[in-house]
Amino acid sequence: MEKIELGTPDGAVENIEKIAELFPQVVTEVENTDGELARAVDFDALRDLLGDVAEGQRERYQFTWPGKREAKAEARRPIYKTMIPELAKSNNWGTTENLYIEGDNLDALKILKETYAGKVKLIYIDPPYNTGHDFVYDDDFAKTRGEYDAESGDFDEEGGRLVANTEGNGRFHSDWCSMIYPRLLLARDLLAADGAIFISIDDNESSNLRKICDEVFGAACFVGDVIWQKTYSPRNDSKGIPTVAEHLLCYGKSSGWVPKRLPRTESMNAGYGSPDGDGLLWASGDPAAAGGASHQGMVYGIQHPFTGEVFYPPMGSHWRVGQPGLLSILNEWAPYELRDIDDAQRRAEVCGIGEGEVREGVKAVMLAVSFDEARTIAQRRYDAGSWPLLYFTGGGTGGMRRKRYLDESQGRVVDNLWLHEEVGHTDEAKKQLKALFDGSAPFDTPKPVRLMRRILDIASSKDCTVLDFFSGSASMAQAVMEKNAEDSGSRRFVLVQIPEMTTGQFSTLTEIGEERIRRAGAKIAAGIDESNKQLELGAEPKPYPDLGFRVLRIDSSNFKDFYLTPGETAQESLFDFADNVKEGRSDLDLLFEVLPKLGIPYSAKIEERVLADKKVFFVDGDKLAACFDANVGSDTIEEMAKAKPWYAVIRDSSMADDATHANYEELFRTYSPDTVPQVI
Repeated sequence: MEKIELGTPDGAVENIEKIAELFPQVVTEVENTDGELARAVDFDALRDLLGDVAEGQRERYQFTWPGKREAKAEARRPIYKTMIPELAKSNNWGTTENLYIEGDNLDALKILKETYAGKVKLIYIDPPYNTGHDFVYDDDFAKTRGEYDAESGDFDEEGGRLVANTEGNGRFHSDWCSMIYPRLLLARDLLAADGAIFISIDDNESSNLRKICDEVFGAACFVGDVIWQKTYSPRNDSKGIPTVAEHLLCYGKSSGWVPKRLPRTESMNAGYGSPDGDGLLWASGDPAAAGGASHQGMVYGIQHPFTGEVFYPPMGSHWRVGQPGLLSILNEWAPYELRDIDDAQRRAEVCGIGEGEVREGVKAVMLAVSFDEARTIAQRRYDAGSWPLLYFTGGGTGGMRRKRYLDESQGRVVDNLWLHEEVGHTDEAKKQLKALFDGSAPFDTPKPVRLMRRILDIASSKDCTVLDFFSGSASMAQAVMEKNAEDSGSRRFVLVQIPEMTTGQFSTLTEIGEERIRRAGAKIAAGIDESNKQLELGAEPKPYPDLGFRVLRIDSSNFKDFYLTPGETAQESLFDFADNVKEGRSDLDLLFEVLPKLGIPYSAKIEERVLADKKVFFVDGDKLAACFDANVGSDTIEEMAKAKPWYAVIRDSSMADDATHANYEELFRTYSPDTVPQVI
């Protein structure tokens, strides 16, 4: 009988499996510390395969710090923790697909990896800037609890220490690097192949973060270092040059990732017109760009639309109407005389070019020797929706230019300078938060929603998952809901925040984030209500986006510790393991520990049914049927099997008798042979 394994996967084992897929000949078996045989990598065999490697004292380019080895190991280390559902804190629990997770994001990322690996389109984080006042987790687990207690600092509920990383600490930069490194390693695993990560940071750690990201994501995947103008005026600062900007590092999961283009502005479109009266809006541009022509130095050539041959004017001159040799070239292949694609195809066949190349590659370089011909050709190009146009200025007697039509514009390219006029500033962010919280902002350093919206505009799709695991006041959640309301999207957010203590109306930062999402959602709903009141007769009402969220709290496993050695287990305590569930844990808690083991997202729809007097959870339609009641008999299991779920889960200790235990798998083989029955 298959039993569900508790705890998150061991990262080292996963890496060995990846190497085994590529190079099975380097995998061997060794005896582990428990005396059991385990798979391992034979590094001598791997070295023979790869040839020369950097090892030992050989010089190499690298970025390191004290504690890096342990930070890397921490990313691989499994944990025995779970997500506890908090229904009372949630909003629209039964229908929402958004998640808000309370707890250490290192734990959250390890747990999320089981379900969300390779599925997150966009990650944004705003980690501590290491100013000497930010509180960060001390991830040095090599210390004993006594050593922890000997140091000043606060503790969270799990005993993890929150420390102020002051510059007086000899490991000032090292501690920060050790904090961020394993989290980024895990974040990369969550990113989809077409995904990207954006990281806010200031000058204190920007250079170190860039080096870490180059290592984690790959220097080839670097997209840009955006400068965000965070304030509209310089602040008084005694440290030399006042700081008015922050960094926003961007990396793609793949090296070819590029951001989407932004909508064109009115000022950009104002430069388009129809100076030759062809009735189309266009602006002149470099004829050498986008396949328009080739150039040699500053002398432009004319490119044959079929053969690709380029004709250059005599040395020291430019092509102009009447230029010796130009008319003979035009008469030879005269692309401006082409009437349709069939004509282009006939001409192409002479040159031995296929139809696909005509339709894609021909997009012919058209030439005109007068405005009259230009108008005719432009209209033909517009009707066909294909060919760009080169023309001559000065009434047909000037230099060669290329028409760039407004209807072909693909928007504006994203650059690396984001001004506050476009994406907001810190004062705006505080005012936004203050307006939501009745005139009193409960968080000092929020990010503006417009900044989050810009990131969503260039890096998200209408149906994707957005992760923010340093979520602060939850600006990203508000931006996702607003964006969905704008374009009827179904983006889902996953936010993670440690319940750091705060002062004032809210006791923890997670309470602030949760309340912000509720209030922002209510504001969005009110705006949609008002818009729908003003609909014209027959118009469709604007739909509501997902404005809810499920709150999950990271806690220890619901199940008692079965990983103790015999020497650590007293004889009398064995009776405690007859029921392996900890006191105070609910059936829903158990269900949420099972979900990631089966690859089912925490946002999945959950239905409760009663089968033979026992409560059974059906998750994501018929994907999972799970029962955690006591004294479950064969009649309940038979009804579960008849429902034909993909997976079935029951507590090992819940079965009513030995007969039920013996019949568990047999009942599924009889009624639903495709179901995978498991116990926990």
